[in-house]
Amino acid sequence: MEENPIAERFGLIAWTLDERMRRIIAAAEAKVLGHGGISEVSRATGVSRRAIHVGLKELEAREESDSEAGRRIRRAGGGRKKATDKDSTLATDLESLLEPVTRGDPESPLRWTTKSLRGLSEELKAMGHTLSHTSVGDLLEELGYSLQSNAKTLEGAKHPDRNAQFEYINAETTSRLERGSPVISVDTKKKELVGPFKNNGRTWRPKGDPEEVNVYDFVDSKLGRANPYGVYDLSADSGWVSVGIDHDTAAFAVQTIRRWWQNIGSVSYPSAAELLITADGGGSNGSRVRLWKLEIQKLADEIGIPITVCHFPPGTSKWNKIEHRLFSFISMNWRGQPLISHEVMVNLIANTRTKSGLSVQAELDPGSYPKGVKVSDEEFSSINLIRSSFHGEWNYSIHPREG
Repeated sequence: MEENPIAERFGLIAWTLDERMRRIIAAAEAKVLGHGGISEVSRATGVSRRAIHVGLKELEAREESDSEAGRRIRRAGGGRKKATDKDSTLATDLESLLEPVTRGDPESPLRWTTKSLRGLSEELKAMGHTLSHTSVGDLLEELGYSLQSNAKTLEGAKHPDRNAQFEYINAETTSRLERGSPVISVDTKKKELVGPFKNNGRTWRPKGDPEEVNVYDFVDSKLGRANPYGVYDLSADSGWVSVGIDHDTAAFAVQTIRRWWQNIGSVSYPSAAELLITADGGGSNGSRVRLWKLEIQKLADEIGIPITVCHFPPGTSKWNKIEHRLFSFISMNWRGQPLISHEVMVNLIANTRTKSGLSVQAELDPGSYPKGVKVSDEEFSSINLIRSSFHGEWNYSIHPREG
Protein backbone atom coordinates (compact mmCIF):
# COMPACT_ATOMS: atom_id res chain seq x y z
CA MET A 1 0.00 0.00 0.00
CA GLU A 2 1.37 3.36 -1.06
CA GLU A 3 2.24 5.66 1.85
CA ASN A 4 0.19 8.82 2.28
CA PRO A 5 2.31 11.74 0.90
CA ILE A 6 1.28 13.92 3.85
CA ALA A 7 2.49 11.30 6.31
CA GLU A 8 5.70 10.89 4.29
CA ARG A 9 6.48 14.62 4.25
CA PHE A 10 5.63 15.03 7.90
CA GLY A 11 7.69 12.01 8.91
CA LEU A 12 10.81 13.43 7.26
CA ILE A 13 10.79 16.61 9.36
CA ALA A 14 8.88 15.58 12.49
CA TRP A 15 12.09 15.16 14.50
CA THR A 16 12.94 18.87 14.01
CA LEU A 17 9.55 20.24 15.08
CA ASP A 18 8.43 21.69 18.39
CA GLU A 19 4.79 21.73 19.52
CA ARG A 20 3.93 24.96 17.73
CA MET A 21 5.57 24.03 14.42
CA ARG A 22 3.82 20.62 14.39
CA ARG A 23 0.38 22.23 14.54
CA ILE A 24 1.28 25.04 12.10
CA ILE A 25 2.55 22.61 9.43
CA ALA A 26 -0.42 20.28 9.96
CA ALA A 27 -2.78 23.27 9.73
CA ALA A 28 -1.12 24.42 6.50
CA GLU A 29 -1.59 20.95 4.96
CA ALA A 30 -5.23 20.89 6.05
CA LYS A 31 -5.88 24.36 4.67
CA VAL A 32 -4.46 23.40 1.27
CA LEU A 33 -6.62 20.24 1.15
CA GLY A 34 -9.79 22.16 1.95
CA HIS A 35 -12.96 20.35 3.03
CA GLY A 36 -12.13 17.22 5.04
CA GLY A 37 -8.48 18.20 5.25
CA ILE A 38 -8.39 18.42 9.06
CA SER A 39 -9.48 14.80 9.50
CA GLU A 40 -7.16 13.52 6.79
CA VAL A 41 -4.11 15.37 8.13
CA SER A 42 -4.87 14.30 11.69
CA ARG A 43 -4.92 10.62 10.61
CA ALA A 44 -1.72 10.99 8.60
CA THR A 45 0.37 12.93 11.12
CA GLY A 46 -1.05 12.02 14.51
CA VAL A 47 -1.62 15.70 15.34
CA SER A 48 -4.96 16.09 17.09
CA ARG A 49 -7.87 17.79 15.36
CA ARG A 50 -8.00 20.32 18.20
CA ALA A 51 -4.34 21.26 17.70
CA ILE A 52 -4.91 21.66 13.96
CA HIS A 53 -7.87 23.98 14.61
CA VAL A 54 -5.63 26.07 16.86
CA GLY A 55 -2.98 26.14 14.12
CA LEU A 56 -5.55 27.33 11.56
CA LYS A 57 -6.54 30.20 13.84
CA GLU A 58 -2.87 31.13 14.23
CA LEU A 59 -2.43 31.13 10.46
CA GLU A 60 -5.45 33.37 10.02
CA ALA A 61 -4.29 35.82 12.70
CA ARG A 62 -0.57 35.56 12.07
CA GLU A 63 1.60 38.57 12.89
CA GLU A 64 5.04 39.54 11.70
CA SER A 65 7.49 36.67 12.11
CA ASP A 66 9.85 38.67 14.35
CA SER A 67 7.19 39.68 16.88
CA GLU A 68 7.00 38.12 20.32
CA ALA A 69 3.65 36.52 19.47
CA GLY A 70 5.17 34.95 16.35
CA ARG A 71 7.82 33.23 18.43
CA ARG A 72 5.45 31.97 21.12
CA ILE A 73 5.18 28.17 21.31
CA ARG A 74 2.06 28.16 23.47
CA ARG A 75 -0.71 30.72 23.52
CA ALA A 76 -0.47 33.34 26.26
CA GLY A 77 -1.37 31.82 29.59
CA GLY A 78 -0.81 28.29 28.35
CA GLY A 79 1.43 25.74 30.02
CA ARG A 80 2.01 24.75 33.63
CA LYS A 81 1.50 27.41 36.27
CA LYS A 82 4.53 28.61 38.20
CA ALA A 83 4.93 27.39 41.76
CA THR A 84 4.83 31.00 42.98
CA ASP A 85 1.44 31.51 41.27
CA LYS A 86 -0.01 28.63 43.31
CA ASP A 87 1.85 29.47 46.54
CA SER A 88 1.94 33.22 47.23
CA THR A 89 4.39 33.05 50.16
CA LEU A 90 6.89 30.64 48.57
CA ALA A 91 9.28 33.26 47.15
CA THR A 92 9.21 35.33 50.33
CA ASP A 93 9.94 32.33 52.53
CA LEU A 94 12.78 31.20 50.27
CA GLU A 95 14.34 34.69 50.41
CA SER A 96 14.03 34.65 54.21
CA LEU A 97 16.09 31.45 54.32
CA LEU A 98 18.78 33.00 52.13
CA GLU A 99 18.88 36.51 53.59
CA PRO A 100 21.40 36.05 56.42
CA VAL A 101 23.87 34.18 54.22
CA THR A 102 23.48 35.97 50.90
CA ARG A 103 26.65 37.16 49.21
CA GLY A 104 27.00 39.66 46.38
CA ASP A 105 29.28 41.79 44.25
CA PRO A 106 28.76 45.51 44.98
CA GLU A 107 28.90 46.36 41.28
CA SER A 108 26.43 43.68 40.17
CA PRO A 109 22.85 42.81 41.11
CA LEU A 110 23.81 39.13 40.76
CA ARG A 111 23.59 37.27 44.05
CA TRP A 112 24.48 33.74 45.04
CA THR A 113 23.96 31.51 48.01
CA THR A 114 26.02 28.79 49.68
CA LYS A 115 23.03 26.71 50.81
CA SER A 116 22.35 23.49 48.89
CA LEU A 117 19.16 23.02 46.88
CA ARG A 118 18.22 19.88 48.82
CA GLY A 119 18.78 21.68 52.12
CA LEU A 120 16.59 24.58 51.02
CA SER A 121 13.92 22.15 49.81
CA GLU A 122 13.83 20.46 53.22
CA GLU A 123 13.62 23.79 55.05
CA LEU A 124 10.79 24.90 52.78
CA LYS A 125 8.92 21.67 53.48
CA ALA A 126 9.23 22.39 57.20
CA MET A 127 7.60 25.78 56.49
CA GLY A 128 4.66 24.11 54.75
CA HIS A 129 5.77 24.27 51.11
CA THR A 130 6.09 21.28 48.80
CA LEU A 131 8.88 21.93 46.31
CA SER A 132 11.50 19.58 44.88
CA HIS A 133 15.16 20.56 44.93
CA THR A 134 15.15 21.00 41.14
CA SER A 135 12.20 23.38 41.37
CA VAL A 136 14.05 25.28 44.10
CA GLY A 137 16.89 25.77 41.62
CA ASP A 138 14.48 27.11 38.99
CA LEU A 139 12.93 29.51 41.48
CA LEU A 140 16.36 30.76 42.60
CA GLU A 141 17.18 31.66 39.00
CA GLU A 142 13.91 33.58 38.73
CA LEU A 143 14.81 35.49 41.91
CA GLY A 144 18.23 36.51 40.56
CA TYR A 145 20.48 33.88 42.14
CA SER A 146 22.87 31.55 40.33
CA LEU A 147 25.01 28.56 41.19
CA GLN A 148 28.69 29.49 41.48
CA SER A 149 31.77 27.33 41.73
CA ASN A 150 34.18 27.68 44.63
CA ALA A 151 36.48 30.70 44.41
CA LYS A 152 38.84 32.51 46.71
CA THR A 153 37.74 36.06 47.56
CA LEU A 154 39.82 38.84 49.07
CA GLU A 155 37.71 39.70 52.10
CA GLY A 156 40.58 40.03 54.57
CA ALA A 157 40.99 38.07 57.78
CA LYS A 158 37.85 36.23 58.77
CA HIS A 159 36.67 37.31 62.20
CA PRO A 160 35.45 34.38 64.33
CA ASP A 161 32.15 36.20 64.99
CA ARG A 162 31.64 37.35 61.42
CA ASN A 163 28.62 35.15 60.73
CA ALA A 164 27.18 35.89 64.16
CA GLN A 165 27.37 39.61 63.37
CA PHE A 166 25.48 39.05 60.13
CA GLU A 167 22.78 37.23 62.07
CA TYR A 168 22.68 40.05 64.61
CA ILE A 169 22.29 42.72 61.90
CA ASN A 170 19.59 40.68 60.19
CA ALA A 171 17.65 40.27 63.44
CA GLU A 172 17.94 43.98 64.31
CA THR A 173 16.87 44.99 60.81
CA THR A 174 13.92 42.58 60.69
CA SER A 175 12.54 43.58 64.10
CA ARG A 176 12.63 47.29 63.25
CA LEU A 177 11.07 46.85 59.84
CA GLU A 178 8.25 44.88 61.47
CA ARG A 179 7.70 47.80 63.86
CA GLY A 180 7.61 50.25 60.97
CA SER A 181 10.82 51.99 62.04
CA PRO A 182 13.21 53.41 59.44
CA VAL A 183 16.23 51.29 58.54
CA ILE A 184 18.86 52.71 56.22
CA SER A 185 22.03 51.37 54.65
CA VAL A 186 24.80 53.91 54.03
CA ASP A 187 28.13 53.98 52.23
CA THR A 188 30.41 55.93 49.91
CA LYS A 189 30.36 54.98 46.24
CA LYS A 190 33.64 54.86 44.34
CA LYS A 191 35.11 58.30 43.68
CA GLU A 192 34.54 59.41 40.11
CA LEU A 193 36.52 61.67 37.80
CA VAL A 194 34.45 64.62 36.58
CA GLY A 195 35.01 65.64 32.99
CA PRO A 196 35.25 64.05 29.52
CA PHE A 197 36.70 60.76 30.75
CA LYS A 198 35.92 57.23 29.66
CA ASN A 199 33.18 55.53 31.67
CA ASN A 200 33.08 51.74 31.39
CA GLY A 201 30.18 50.16 29.55
CA ARG A 202 28.40 50.80 26.27
CA THR A 203 25.41 52.88 25.25
CA TRP A 204 23.41 53.26 22.02
CA ARG A 205 24.69 55.95 19.64
CA PRO A 206 24.68 56.51 15.85
CA LYS A 207 26.92 53.94 14.19
CA GLY A 208 30.49 55.15 13.81
CA ASP A 209 29.95 58.10 16.13
CA PRO A 210 31.27 57.14 19.59
CA GLU A 211 31.41 59.65 22.42
CA GLU A 212 34.86 61.27 22.38
CA VAL A 213 36.71 61.33 25.70
CA ASN A 214 40.20 62.08 26.95
CA VAL A 215 42.93 59.56 26.21
CA TYR A 216 44.45 59.94 29.69
CA ASP A 217 42.67 59.96 33.03
CA PHE A 218 44.44 62.94 34.56
CA VAL A 219 42.32 64.75 37.14
CA ASP A 220 40.82 67.99 35.84
CA SER A 221 42.16 70.77 38.09
CA LYS A 222 38.84 72.64 38.00
CA LEU A 223 36.32 69.79 38.16
CA GLY A 224 38.33 67.35 40.26
CA ARG A 225 36.71 64.20 41.62
CA ALA A 226 33.23 63.62 42.99
CA ASN A 227 32.35 61.66 46.14
CA PRO A 228 28.85 60.14 45.91
CA TYR A 229 27.61 59.16 49.39
CA GLY A 230 24.36 57.22 49.50
CA VAL A 231 21.50 56.40 51.83
CA TYR A 232 19.26 53.43 50.95
CA ASP A 233 15.90 53.04 52.69
CA LEU A 234 15.28 49.28 52.96
CA SER A 235 11.54 49.54 53.53
CA ALA A 236 10.73 52.11 50.84
CA ASP A 237 13.23 50.80 48.24
CA SER A 238 14.41 54.36 47.72
CA GLY A 239 17.75 56.09 47.75
CA TRP A 240 19.30 59.47 48.44
CA VAL A 241 22.73 60.41 47.12
CA SER A 242 24.78 63.51 47.90
CA VAL A 243 27.52 64.24 45.39
CA GLY A 244 30.31 65.89 47.34
CA ILE A 245 33.08 67.95 45.76
CA ASP A 246 35.36 68.04 48.81
CA HIS A 247 36.73 65.29 51.04
CA ASP A 248 34.85 62.14 52.02
CA THR A 249 34.81 62.61 55.79
CA ALA A 250 32.51 61.58 58.62
CA ALA A 251 31.04 65.10 58.63
CA PHE A 252 30.11 64.71 54.95
CA ALA A 253 28.65 61.25 55.56
CA VAL A 254 26.42 62.40 58.41
CA GLN A 255 25.41 65.53 56.50
CA THR A 256 24.11 63.24 53.76
CA ILE A 257 22.08 61.29 56.31
CA ARG A 258 20.82 64.60 57.71
CA ARG A 259 19.72 65.76 54.25
CA TRP A 260 17.95 62.43 53.70
CA TRP A 261 16.11 62.83 57.01
CA GLN A 262 15.12 66.44 56.31
CA ASN A 263 13.82 65.71 52.82
CA ILE A 264 12.52 62.14 53.02
CA GLY A 265 12.90 60.40 56.38
CA SER A 266 10.96 62.83 58.54
CA VAL A 267 8.13 62.85 55.98
CA SER A 268 8.00 59.09 55.45
CA TYR A 269 8.34 58.28 59.17
CA PRO A 270 6.68 61.15 61.07
CA SER A 271 6.16 59.01 64.19
CA ALA A 272 9.59 57.36 64.19
CA ALA A 273 10.97 56.66 67.66
CA GLU A 274 14.29 55.22 66.46
CA LEU A 275 16.57 55.01 63.44
CA LEU A 276 18.80 52.07 62.50
CA ILE A 277 21.85 52.54 60.29
CA THR A 278 23.87 49.67 58.80
CA ALA A 279 27.33 50.72 57.65
CA ASP A 280 30.75 49.39 56.74
CA GLY A 281 33.38 48.97 59.39
CA GLY A 282 35.84 51.35 57.70
CA GLY A 283 36.00 54.60 55.75
CA SER A 284 34.28 57.82 56.73
CA ASN A 285 31.60 55.90 58.63
CA GLY A 286 34.00 53.44 60.25
CA SER A 287 33.39 51.84 63.62
CA ARG A 288 36.59 53.37 65.04
CA VAL A 289 36.10 56.89 63.68
CA ARG A 290 35.49 59.28 66.58
CA LEU A 291 34.21 62.06 64.34
CA TRP A 292 31.55 59.68 62.95
CA LYS A 293 30.13 59.08 66.42
CA LEU A 294 30.30 62.78 67.33
CA GLU A 295 28.46 63.79 64.15
CA ILE A 296 25.85 61.06 64.75
CA GLN A 297 25.39 62.52 68.25
CA LYS A 298 24.71 65.96 66.76
CA LEU A 299 22.16 64.42 64.40
CA ALA A 300 20.44 62.52 67.23
CA ASP A 301 20.21 65.77 69.21
CA GLU A 302 18.61 67.49 66.20
CA ILE A 303 15.99 64.86 65.33
CA GLY A 304 15.31 63.89 68.94
CA ILE A 305 15.40 60.10 68.58
CA PRO A 306 18.09 57.49 69.32
CA ILE A 307 20.21 56.32 66.39
CA THR A 308 21.48 52.74 66.41
CA VAL A 309 24.44 51.79 64.24
CA CYS A 310 25.42 48.26 63.21
CA HIS A 311 28.73 47.89 61.39
CA PHE A 312 29.61 45.01 59.09
CA PRO A 313 32.71 43.04 60.10
CA PRO A 314 36.05 43.97 58.50
CA GLY A 315 36.40 43.02 54.84
CA THR A 316 32.68 42.44 54.20
CA SER A 317 31.49 45.82 52.93
CA LYS A 318 29.96 44.29 49.81
CA TRP A 319 27.30 42.64 51.98
CA ASN A 320 25.73 45.99 52.78
CA LYS A 321 22.32 46.41 51.12
CA ILE A 322 23.18 49.72 49.49
CA GLU A 323 25.86 48.04 47.39
CA HIS A 324 23.62 45.73 45.36
CA ARG A 325 20.27 47.52 45.74
CA LEU A 326 21.37 51.06 44.85
CA PHE A 327 24.98 51.55 43.76
CA SER A 328 24.98 48.68 41.24
CA PHE A 329 21.93 50.15 39.46
CA ILE A 330 23.46 53.63 39.41
CA SER A 331 26.55 52.15 37.72
CA MET A 332 24.36 50.39 35.14
CA ASN A 333 22.37 53.56 34.48
CA TRP A 334 25.40 55.70 33.69
CA ARG A 335 27.54 53.06 31.95
CA GLY A 336 29.13 54.41 28.80
CA GLN A 337 28.19 57.98 29.78
CA PRO A 338 31.10 60.37 30.43
CA LEU A 339 30.45 62.22 33.68
CA ILE A 340 31.33 65.56 32.14
CA SER A 341 29.95 67.71 34.96
CA HIS A 342 28.54 67.47 38.46
CA GLU A 343 25.11 68.30 37.04
CA VAL A 344 25.28 65.36 34.63
CA MET A 345 26.29 63.04 37.47
CA VAL A 346 23.44 64.21 39.70
CA ASN A 347 20.89 63.82 36.88
CA LEU A 348 22.09 60.33 35.97
CA ILE A 349 21.89 59.23 39.61
CA ALA A 350 18.45 60.76 40.10
CA ASN A 351 17.10 59.02 37.00
CA THR A 352 18.10 55.53 38.12
CA ARG A 353 15.08 53.20 38.14
CA THR A 354 14.42 49.46 38.46
CA LYS A 355 11.48 47.17 37.77
CA SER A 356 11.12 46.63 41.53
CA GLY A 357 10.26 50.33 41.93
CA LEU A 358 13.55 51.82 43.11
CA SER A 359 13.50 55.62 43.15
CA VAL A 360 16.50 57.86 43.79
CA GLN A 361 16.93 61.50 44.70
CA ALA A 362 20.28 63.22 44.34
CA GLU A 363 21.80 66.61 44.97
CA LEU A 364 25.16 68.32 44.80
CA ASP A 365 26.79 69.09 48.14
CA PRO A 366 29.20 72.01 47.60
CA GLY A 367 30.18 72.09 51.28
CA SER A 368 33.70 72.00 52.65
CA TYR A 369 34.69 69.00 54.76
CA PRO A 370 38.33 69.29 55.81
CA LYS A 371 40.32 66.20 56.64
CA GLY A 372 42.18 65.67 59.89
CA VAL A 373 39.53 67.04 62.27
CA LYS A 374 40.41 65.80 65.76
CA VAL A 375 37.86 64.87 68.42
CA SER A 376 39.14 65.53 71.93
CA ASP A 377 38.65 63.13 74.82
CA GLU A 378 36.27 65.66 76.40
CA GLU A 379 34.15 65.86 73.23
CA PHE A 380 34.09 62.10 72.88
CA SER A 381 33.10 61.55 76.52
CA SER A 382 30.11 63.86 75.99
CA ILE A 383 28.60 61.41 73.48
CA ASN A 384 25.56 59.61 74.93
CA LEU A 385 26.82 56.27 73.70
CA ILE A 386 25.29 52.95 74.74
CA ARG A 387 27.14 49.91 73.48
CA SER A 388 25.45 46.57 72.80
CA SER A 389 26.41 43.58 74.93
CA PHE A 390 27.29 41.81 71.68
CA HIS A 391 30.36 43.41 70.11
CA GLY A 392 29.80 46.92 71.35
CA GLU A 393 32.52 48.16 69.02
CA TRP A 394 30.27 47.22 66.08
CA ASN A 395 26.81 47.70 67.58
CA TYR A 396 25.83 50.77 69.57
CA SER A 397 23.13 53.37 70.06
CA ILE A 398 23.60 57.11 70.43
CA HIS A 399 20.76 58.82 72.30
CA PRO A 400 19.86 62.53 72.27
CA ARG A 401 21.52 64.51 75.04
CA GLU A 402 19.31 66.27 77.53
CA GLY A 403 19.12 70.00 77.19
